[in-house]
Amino acid sequence: MNKNFDLWNSKKKNIHNKNNIIGFSQYEIVFMTIGINIGFEQDDKGEDFLRPVLVYKKFNNQVFLGIPLTSKAKNTQFHFEFEYKKDKKSFAILSQLKLFDIKRAKYKDGKISKNDFIKLQDKLLKLIVTPLQEEGGAHDGDL
Repeated sequence: MNKNFDLWNSKKKNIHNKNNIIGFSQYEIVFMTIGINIGFEQDDKGEDFLRPVLVYKKFNNQVFLGIPLTSKAKNTQFHFEFEYKKDKKSFAILSQLKLFDIKRAKYKDGKISKNDFIKLQDKLLKLIVTPLQEEGGAHDGDL
């Protein structure tokens, strides 16, 4: 697949200089301009390079830990299915968890329910927490 990195770089410069940012909070779904990425990293769609992102953890008024969403049905350990709009399934791509600057935001689109958020968090923790191994294992000695 051929990617237009030059177009994305031009848009990215404008986003970097953006001053009018939106307020946001944990649990919200925000359409973000993620851009064109490398390899299997999640890209955006359309000419504005937009993708919905779940605000997982707000650090301050500028940055948050977010999880990109997809509408493509995926029943794997790396995805969490939920609905934030009636009759519209979304899938959080847990393996794409990353830090976002709110300057990338275009608009808010809804919220995940607290019940679904708790289930998502449980699944995410199972995915990212690696148990320490016994002596001689990968975590033996200084890290």
